[in-house]
Amino acid sequence: MPTYEFTVDVQPQFLPDQSQPDANLFSFAYTVTIRNTGDVPAQLIARHWVIVDASGHTEEVKGLGVVGHQPLLKPGEAFEYTSGSRLRTATGTMHGTYFCMAEDATRFDAPVKLFVLEANVPGTGRVLH
Repeated sequence: MPTYEFTVDVQPQFLPDQSQPDANLFSFAYTVTIRNTGDVPAQLIARHWVIVDASGHTEEVKGLGVVGHQPLLKPGEAFEYTSGSRLRTATGTMHGTYFCMAEDATRFDAPVKLFVLEANVPGTGRVLH
């Protein structure tokens, strides 16, 4: 039986030059690497993100593809992209799911494990909370 699987790795980064802590605006970038770890070619069709800030404010983002692409990945191939998010607090979390379809029309989800967005105060090594 074929294996349908994408593995997702995320590296978040605080963007101090695009943030305004005094106005409670914190900008983050995150670089996502999606790798087809299954044995069937498959395409990423859509995304669903859940973004939660430290005050509990939750935002859901759904849409087709990622950064304007719907990559078709053969087994072992990877697609990397960078996107961003803004929070009203210095910390928060994101997690989600990519909806995918294999070449044989089998649908599957690729989970994105929860990761932390955390603002570092430039020059101090201190984390804002």
